[in-house]
Amino acid sequence: MVKLDIISDPICPWCYIGKTHLFKALEQVPDHPFTIEWHPFQLNPDMPAEGMDRREYLETKFGGKDGAVRAYAPVVQAAEDAGLAINFEGIKRTPNTLDAHRLIHWAGIEGRQTAIVHALFKAYFEDGRDIADHEVLADLADAAEMDAAVVSKLLASDADAQDIRDRDAHSRKMGIQSVPTFIVANQHAVPGAQQPDLWVKVIGELKDQIAAEGS
Repeated sequence: MVKLDIISDPICPWCYIGKTHLFKALEQVPDHPFTIEWHPFQLNPDMPAEGMDRREYLETKFGGKDGAVRAYAPVVQAAEDAGLAINFEGIKRTPNTLDAHRLIHWAGIEGRQTAIVHALFKAYFEDGRDIADHEVLADLADAAEMDAAVVSKLLASDADAQDIRDRDAHSRKMGIQSVPTFIVANQHAVPGAQQPDLWVKVIGELKDQIAAEGS
């Protein structure tokens, strides 16, 4: 098997688009060699714990309403092209994602990481839910067959919070400045929301390499 490390943030639209492209490729090549692990990266590490109004966030980040519209135009088009039903108007707040990343970490221990990552993307981008809210996170955990009571108890503590911050900092020290970033076999970094065709090609090359090594 080949390790595929994915560094992302559940409020990053390009990460949702990139995940969608990747998994379309994996569906095309079901005997792919990848073992997938998700890693934390906060787009807004200094975001207040309570988050902030979405419109205020976007206009501050992109220099006003017109700047925000221009910045998001390619995102909207790419999401449509990927077949995603992103409801940007339904997103009222931009959350701090530390707790969402903690949930992703705990899901990984139980082998449910990708399911939780997908649930977080859908909850935020399609359902307009606040993925910093502990009740929302516990509900998503329950739907993914995790123990919601245990997750709620962990969320009420500081469990693994510093670990998430440290792993985020480690990625930045490695030179990662934007997400999604995919790291293949601990060697090759593939940045951005790459199309399914690229992943199909990468998978084919890896399978040929594995076959050659085994012959």
